[in-house]
Amino acid sequence: MADKDFRKLKRWELIEIIEGLQKDLQETTEENDGNKDKKIELDVALQSIRAEQAHREKKQHLFSALGILLVVAAISVLIATRLVPVLQVSGKSMEPALENGELVVIKKTTKIKQGDIIGFYYQSKILVKRVIGTAGDYIDIDEDGNVYVNGEKLDEPYAIKKDLGECDIDFPYQVPEGKYFVMGDHRSVSVDSRSSAIGCVAEDQIIGKVAFRFWPLSKMGFLK
Repeated sequence: MADKDFRKLKRWELIEIIEGLQKDLQETTEENDGNKDKKIELDVALQSIRAEQAHREKKQHLFSALGILLVVAAISVLIATRLVPVLQVSGKSMEPALENGELVVIKKTTKIKQGDIIGFYYQSKILVKRVIGTAGDYIDIDEDGNVYVNGEKLDEPYAIKKDLGECDIDFPYQVPEGKYFVMGDHRSVSVDSRSSAIGCVAEDQIIGKVAFRFWPLSKMGFLK
């Protein structure tokens, strides 16, 4: 094959040709040192091509990872500016459902119900909590941290370290009209509607329902 034809071959094709030549040399009786020299040259050439191919594959993996990060960043900007708000979770109050640093999408809606995770304005911050009761509901919490709504104990598989937490209100507590009683899932660290400092969340404070987590990628998906 002419030199110009070799230049047109792909790397994997060159590797196959060199490996074939090696096999032929091994099957041929080495009658002189010339065959040995050719075999050494082929080994060196093959190692060089394989090393270059491994280097190219490593660069491709790096560019692929950077591409994913750029796509996530672009989606974040697009969603935040064009479609729906994006929020970075801050703190441990919503563990284990949401962890510090995770990025979530908030769906703007007025249809908020018990069990929903919502984002809302509090002073100059945006907080994320779970809705426990709506307007007119009676909320009660016992010494063990069990929550009752209108006399019925809530089934809360999402809650951890249940206790009264930072609480300075009297129970049973009736949720005022147009407001929502919210709590963090990590009950021992969350400051929420149990404290008069936060209180119940008014409808005009609510941004919407936390609907989708897109970072980290390993946990991407809709929230329940």
